[in-house]
Amino acid sequence: MQYSNNILMVRPNAFGFNKETSSTNFYQTKQTSYTEEEIPKKAMEEFDAFVFLLKKNGLNVLLVDDLLNGNTPDSIFPNNWVSFHSCGKYFLYPMFTPNRRRERRSDVLHLIQKNCGQKQLVDFSIYEKQEKFLEGTGSMVLDRVNKVCYAAISSRTNVDLVFKFCEELSYTPCVFHAYQLVNKKRELIYHTNVMMSVADKYVVICLDCLESETEKKKLLDLFEKTNKEVIEISINQKLNFAGNVLQVGGNKPFLAMSSTAFKSLSKHQIKKIEKYNPIVHSPLKTIELIGGGSARCMMAEVF
Repeated sequence: MQYSNNILMVRPNAFGFNKETSSTNFYQTKQTSYTEEEIPKKAMEEFDAFVFLLKKNGLNVLLVDDLLNGNTPDSIFPNNWVSFHSCGKYFLYPMFTPNRRRERRSDVLHLIQKNCGQKQLVDFSIYEKQEKFLEGTGSMVLDRVNKVCYAAISSRTNVDLVFKFCEELSYTPCVFHAYQLVNKKRELIYHTNVMMSVADKYVVICLDCLESETEKKKLLDLFEKTNKEVIEISINQKLNFAGNVLQVGGNKPFLAMSSTAFKSLSKHQIKKIEKYNPIVHSPLKTIELIGGGSARCMMAEVF
């Protein structure tokens, strides 16, 4: 199945601006009307409201609290350090910055094993010593039914590790290069899941990020082969996290996103999505501005 009824989420205790990740995550900003003391409180309010909304729509949320005094400002984004798969395998990932490596927790893995029966660990975190990084389902967007792995190569998404991941799960890799202008400089997009999301019958994607017509055709051919309707979003919509969305289960499948993302969509795009499933959205503005991630990053699917 493409989507899951079970989602792991980590309630943040020390959310804040992560200086270590800001060099590659151009979504992060210090610009907010809140003080440093108010930011964690506001992020917690947004997180709790989002969890409440997901549960209200029938999603099973496996909720854990971040460790106190762990110096893990990005713990709210667990999908980068771990992923779970229906075959029983679960993966630990090599993280780009040292303070994000502290997010990996054995107690969380034991909780998942106990509740969901994950049995076989595949530990890619060892590649940090080689300075090779692959940040989970941030780096890779998975078509789980057709076993295709989409990955935009960057400093946080190593092509060799993408292929190793695909070998482990018998996936077909589809690697490409996606770009964004940052302060008038052409930069690689750091995570694939900010510019695309694969659902059961459609894909949301910013094709304008791709400069190579050959790579663009490769993607479109795969979408056609796997019977996905392509719902394109613009660069500006991508910047408003319209690509950082996730189809999940619940009472019935729905597409979870932030209110920022939802408000950026046109009526035509909303109609296209709602032809397949409803949209559920929640305000995540503080988390987006300070953390540089949105709804999809906050949810680690458990199969």
